[in-house]
Amino acid sequence: MSSPLWQKSDTVIDPRIMRFLAGEDVVLDRELLPFDIRASHAHAAGLARIGILTADENAAIARELDALAADFASGEFVLDARYEDGHSAIEARLTERLGDTGRRIHTGRSRNDQVLVASRLYLCARLGELRALCMSIARVALDRAGAEIALPMPGYTHLQRAVVSSAGMWWAGFAESFIDNAQIARDAQALVDANPLGTAAGYGVNLALDRDGVTAALGFARLQVGPVAAQLSRGKYEWQALAALSQALGDVRRLAWDLSLFTTREFGLVALPAQYTTGSSIMPNKRNPDVIELLRASQAVTVGAMAELTALLSLPSGYQRDLQFTKGPLIRALRHGLDALALLPELLLALRWNETALRAAIEPSMYATDLAVEQAVSGVPFRDAYRAAADATASLDQRTPEASLAARVSPGAGADLRLDVLAARLAGIAGS
Repeated sequence: MSSPLWQKSDTVIDPRIMRFLAGEDVVLDRELLPFDIRASHAHAAGLARIGILTADENAAIARELDALAADFASGEFVLDARYEDGHSAIEARLTERLGDTGRRIHTGRSRNDQVLVASRLYLCARLGELRALCMSIARVALDRAGAEIALPMPGYTHLQRAVVSSAGMWWAGFAESFIDNAQIARDAQALVDANPLGTAAGYGVNLALDRDGVTAALGFARLQVGPVAAQLSRGKYEWQALAALSQALGDVRRLAWDLSLFTTREFGLVALPAQYTTGSSIMPNKRNPDVIELLRASQAVTVGAMAELTALLSLPSGYQRDLQFTKGPLIRALRHGLDALALLPELLLALRWNETALRAAIEPSMYATDLAVEQAVSGVPFRDAYRAAADATASLDQRTPEASLAARVSPGAGADLRLDVLAARLAGIAGS
């Protein structure tokens, strides 16, 4: 391992302690290194603007940072156990190539605000992906709602057949939920879209850093002004990003539960393409919906990560090394959750309803609510109409699911899904 940035002349490094201090950083920082390089670019340019670096020094640093980014992307440079973390790797590379000029990159910054800004850029990118995936899922659901607006299916409460529903209503429900999730991701991104670089170790530095210029160069929406506030945001902003992810994965869980039930032979309402199933290792007759089941479990990863962060954040103000442990759960949860969500659009496009089974699952008793409401409209007190409908038998046998859906005229119900309203809302989120 290269010498730690913090090593003093009278310090003897114990390898066991060093391994404990570094932990998983060198592996986790592979996710953050491109963002750390971007931030170093902007920081060097900012130092040049206030006369700490010359134009030639800034140009040399920029050239070497570009080369490092390219080498990392191609695999020629590997962030490995030679380095304590990504920050050390950047400085070691610049020093190796540029000598004293490379050593000047750390002027006016701490590893503390360095990891803060790299993490913040990473969060903005991942929340942008989350919003895009939620919008993609919502679009598929909206399209299928329009195409299957009149396809009857049973509506369940308490896992019991309840009333006539439609595939259009089912799709529209998940479309609106994922529109909500896209909005939550957008709002979380707006919160974290703030530049902490220049707050150093949490108390600023005695340099007139061009923090506004660096903020603009990195594409942040605003400056995170106070150094103490920047420290207080560590873990807090990460938790909010995970909360946004958890909301989306919560709807994935409920959708996956539906599909888990609907694909069983007992329900038989939906067929999954073979690529979304696996075989049994011992039972030749089995096709198992493993993808659906793992999607159903995926929120647990994020909830666990949020619990880790919550446990870690019982800290006073200012930087504490405990915060190093926020990176692992954050990166693992975001990677897993986004991978899970990325499977949804094609899966939803590919699933096929069994129309015969859908219609067969609609039984006469499911029209009782329609009858009760009709009698109430004619002037019968609803509670009386409710009791009469509960006892009705023969009159319900003549009803059809199409008529039931056509009569469901309340906004958002089968006869008035208002998909145009949902589409307009989705377009608004996409454009914001």
